[in-house]
Amino acid sequence: MSQSPDINAVKHYLLGLQERICSRLEAFEDEATFVRDAWDRPEGGGGVSRVITDGKVFEKGGVNFSHVMGETMPASATAHRPHLAGAPWQAMGVSLVMHPNNPYVPTSHANVRFFMATPPNAEPVYWFGGGYDLTPYYGFEDDCVHWHQTARAACQPFGDGLYHHFKHWCDDYFYLKHRDEPRGIGGLFFDDHNTGDFAQDFGLMQSVGNSYIDAYEPIVRRRMSQPYTERERDFQLYRRGRYVEFNLVYDRGTLFGLQSGGRTESILMSLPPLVRWDYGRVPEPGSEEARLTEFFLTGRNWLETNHEQ
Repeated sequence: MSQSPDINAVKHYLLGLQERICSRLEAFEDEATFVRDAWDRPEGGGGVSRVITDGKVFEKGGVNFSHVMGETMPASATAHRPHLAGAPWQAMGVSLVMHPNNPYVPTSHANVRFFMATPPNAEPVYWFGGGYDLTPYYGFEDDCVHWHQTARAACQPFGDGLYHHFKHWCDDYFYLKHRDEPRGIGGLFFDDHNTGDFAQDFGLMQSVGNSYIDAYEPIVRRRMSQPYTERERDFQLYRRGRYVEFNLVYDRGTLFGLQSGGRTESILMSLPPLVRWDYGRVPEPGSEEARLTEFFLTGRNWLETNHEQ
């Protein structure tokens, strides 16, 4: 049965999700903790940034909650919705990026969000979005299979074909067109999700949000103590450049945040502390560095029979 949007329920869930994710990631560290930074937005709303730096496992990471609002929809949100131009709006979500020290631990990104506009003399218009994706520097097939198994399980209660739809959407979205390569091994991505049943749509967002840490935590545990040399570290910093390029050139959240007067420090929290670009760099043929792009970053279906055990 269709329901009206319950903003308070969404906000309560998102704040709890932020706390749970920080707690489980912080458990990897001996001393480093997520520092809490509450902030207000002059145009309306605010948020809480939780940032960790210089940890044993995580070089930098952030788990941000924001709830912002305004009297006029930002241009990036009305390009495909001209009927909402000029409408008051609210947006809230949790967005995170974790950059590990060890090159064998992948970078991960996740985001779940809710948007609502209230056009004059009309019913509120809402939609949910989000997902998560994994960006390895050195690939492991069992990590990729686990990541996608968890993503599929999160989607399964909401429709048999939903995982495949969101998986392909993720592959298409997190793609660096100017490099002609994916950012990572994918996961889930969805946006503008509104079936007309608020409870069902909210349930999907919760399932995706809750499953992120179950997807990422075992991978971190498996790889965090793996020995590495300066060669692997150098390659990690080089590949981080691709991550930065995507976030600054294509990412919708970054664009929306900057256009809507969001807090720049929190929006750009996703950028790694160290990164490098090398002109004309090509991995040595047959190396593990070459295998990253030749085998892992190919948009493959990790749940095909020949991969799934």
